[in-house]
Amino acid sequence: MSKKLVHTPEGVRDIYGEEKAKKTVVERLLHERITSYGYRDIQTPTFEFFDVFSKEVGTTPSRELYKFFDKEGNTLVLRPDFTPSVARCAAKYFMDEDVPIRFCYQGNTFTNTSNLQGKLKEVTQMGAELIGDGSVQADAEMIAMTIEALYHAGLSDFQISVGNLEYFKGICAEAGIDEETELNLRDFISGKNYFGAEELLDCVHVGKKDKELLLKVGDLFGTVSILEEAKKAASNERSRHAIKRLEKVYQVLCDYGVEKYVSFDLGMLSKYNYYTGIIFKGYTYGVGDAIIKGGRYDSLLGRFGKEAAAIGFVIVVDDLLAAMSRQNVAVSDIDEPIKLYYQEDSFREKLREARQMRAAGRKVELLPEKSFR
Repeated sequence: MSKKLVHTPEGVRDIYGEEKAKKTVVERLLHERITSYGYRDIQTPTFEFFDVFSKEVGTTPSRELYKFFDKEGNTLVLRPDFTPSVARCAAKYFMDEDVPIRFCYQGNTFTNTSNLQGKLKEVTQMGAELIGDGSVQADAEMIAMTIEALYHAGLSDFQISVGNLEYFKGICAEAGIDEETELNLRDFISGKNYFGAEELLDCVHVGKKDKELLLKVGDLFGTVSILEEAKKAASNERSRHAIKRLEKVYQVLCDYGVEKYVSFDLGMLSKYNYYTGIIFKGYTYGVGDAIIKGGRYDSLLGRFGKEAAAIGFVIVVDDLLAAMSRQNVAVSDIDEPIKLYYQEDSFREKLREARQMRAAGRKVELLPEKSFR
């Protein structure tokens, strides 16, 4: 390539100056709130064996992974998602732990998709995982913590939408729908493509009553009152139990005092197939996708040898910053360096002054006086 490489590839970007300073502050504020709940930092590798993110695990589709080989011929991938990595790590190092384990993390994820629609292929995520606790209180803790973290970072106008995959799965099981059809149906309903969903249900000969109920799932969203309507609509015990779980979670969220930020959506069906129950997403103005994604994945650790309930979430930091910028939310506590200017004969004096200030914890930039002029 003859031209100088000054541009980045499609889907990635440089972050510098004031924007990077704001990002650092927001990451610190998010981390402060998450660790206040007792979560401890964990760092997993940027790349892992392909099987950690395989189809069987239920994570990102293979075609969207950045894949490469090591010298031994093993297929490796850049992580597209933190949760399977943390699950693998927990299964390896905490196999015999029978008390809840709390992890938090921060880093970049990589998704090799050509359908960008303004999204980046490399994004910064910050999140938390609570492993070994399958309780309603654990579900509520995760949701409340995301709300408090966003608020602590400076965002006040947002909503956390909560669903339960078990509601949809219960209806599918009652209708006799197989797993592959269920996954395809998830894509249609979560994308609000009801024509595609109806055509699929007709192809597999689902009964009229079950078809109407499955198509209605996408319309079951709103305040807590929607749960009663959802409970009446479903006749199977699995779906009813899913609604009862949501009602209990809501009661605990009221105890936290964060219920005004919470709504419900029974048609929210994640693309990650490892989710098993409660799922939630956070939305705000200024971005076209969720800035928070999370849920319960009680079967995932079993893939790595440790049977344990688990729930977690990620905050997409880049999208959060974009939303805050478009909402004119000020990021405070950006510590700008003090500028000290020196002449040739005053350098030692200014250097001594700068070193004293740095020793006192202040940021000092030492500059020749001509740069001031």
